[in-house]
Amino acid sequence: MNKLLYLAKRLVLGVPVVLFGLTMTFLILYLSPFDPMTAILGRDADPETARQVAVALGIRYPDGTPVPLWIQYKNFLVDTITFNFGQSWVVTRGQSVGTLVWERMPATVWLGFWSVVIALLVGIPLGLYAGLRSNTWGDYTASFGGIVWRAMPNFWLAVMLAGLLSAGGALSFYRGFLIPTEVIGTSNALKNMLGSVALGGISVPVPNFYNWAVAFKWILPAALVLGSSSMGNEVRIGRTAVLESINAPYIETAKAKGLSTKTIIGKHVARNAMIPLLPVIMGEFYLLIGGSLLVELVFGIRGMGNLYLSAIFASDVPIIGALTYVFILILVFFNIAQDIAYTVIDPRIGLEGGTE
Repeated sequence: MNKLLYLAKRLVLGVPVVLFGLTMTFLILYLSPFDPMTAILGRDADPETARQVAVALGIRYPDGTPVPLWIQYKNFLVDTITFNFGQSWVVTRGQSVGTLVWERMPATVWLGFWSVVIALLVGIPLGLYAGLRSNTWGDYTASFGGIVWRAMPNFWLAVMLAGLLSAGGALSFYRGFLIPTEVIGTSNALKNMLGSVALGGISVPVPNFYNWAVAFKWILPAALVLGSSSMGNEVRIGRTAVLESINAPYIETAKAKGLSTKTIIGKHVARNAMIPLLPVIMGEFYLLIGGSLLVELVFGIRGMGNLYLSAIFASDVPIIGALTYVFILILVFFNIAQDIAYTVIDPRIGLEGGTE
């Protein structure tokens, strides 16, 4: 099957998943026991004002009769899919939810990017090292470190690290570790990360290394916490995958052919060890969704996770629905990316979904 056709097929199959996720979101939000009028106006709201707000929200007709649930569902589905999220009810009353989400996105993306990069750069090499040096002190040290790192809950590690950095002392360089809003906390984040130089009268964009360095410094503690669970998993599963690969018959065949140790490890052992690691790596992106909520809260990061928690506590339905939709799209995207990556890493896996 052509790769473009396979990608189109996977995208089409992702549509029911998105619709199911939106349906469950609607049922949870609109059949929950909380009263939107109370969330917006408080408990002492005037009945006429409450009626006007209910009409504006589309849950009642002007004569006061409730709008049927299926019509509310249709409106919710159409508005959400077309990114017409409406306005915030409580958190930032009257502000466009789409604008609010867009402004909070850079900080979360920056946090997610570095948490994945750090986990990959530390976890995978340590796992490969432990597998290639099995039953040595290096193996024991790497494996024990991975287990301990994996066992520490994200919320506990975040609180401990935040307290340690705030204490100063030898770590005074990190005092005041909150992410500077002017660098990556706004929708102009990309512009802030780029500068420009004049070449022949033409303005050429170049990286603003100062802002990059500042942004990396402030995000590093939170990224370490968020990537900690994945880092431990990569060490453990990477070690097991390497041990299985180096004992496989094709490795003996490669040795018999006279291939160098470097070629065997790079071309055969490492590549085959990546197959069981791929779901773990892709799972890191799923962890970003749930883990970023608490990590952003502890470190004071004004990202989507922090906004999501604020919306939940305030019963701000438009923000909850919008962010849930964004998270669903992220999950579907990386699920498709994982399927395609399998076909690249392991040629035995065909685009039809089976092995060739």
